[in-house]
Amino acid sequence: MIIIGISGGSGSGKTSFIHELRNTFDEDQLAVISEDNYYKKWELQTMDDHGVINFDIPEAIDHEALIDDLNKLSKGVTLQRPEYTFNNVEAIPNIIVVRPAPVCILEGLFIFHRREVSELLNLKVLIHARDELKIIRRINRDQNERNYPIDDVLYRYQYHVAPAYDNYIRPHIENLDLVINNNAHFKGALALFKAYIRENID
Repeated sequence: MIIIGISGGSGSGKTSFIHELRNTFDEDQLAVISEDNYYKKWELQTMDDHGVINFDIPEAIDHEALIDDLNKLSKGVTLQRPEYTFNNVEAIPNIIVVRPAPVCILEGLFIFHRREVSELLNLKVLIHARDELKIIRRINRDQNERNYPIDDVLYRYQYHVAPAYDNYIRPHIENLDLVINNNAHFKGALALFKAYIRENID
């Protein structure tokens, strides 16, 4: 199984990029795993100095479970995992089923930083966008889709999200295989990726 690691700062467009790929291929051709679905339980998370839970640090993720699932998937085991509900304790999570496939996309913030995960990646890709675009996209998403107060969105971006990019993604950029700029669109890169995946599932 070829594992493609795709990361990017919040608002870079990596979720949209992966969604386009997911809709192009069947489940037995392409598996997709999100690091978000491995967040530890609410009560196990770390609070910052102002009492706000910081989900943008490696300790927020159960990487041992993630690595275990990647190994199972590579051995042909079908995975079942509760979907991350974006901090909504009242939401009932769906059960995500991931079936074995010749190509797997692993998406997440810490996949390059966590050595045990990074070593499993055959291809390392960054979706990149200018900082001002990422902030605008983050605000639009968190306000419109998740109904977060604007003060909370801006606080988390300044003290959690932006430092996370600087600490856990930026130091690894020189060692990545591909950086895709998504300031306007990613059509060319998307076509390239589709061709690469087709080549490895034939």
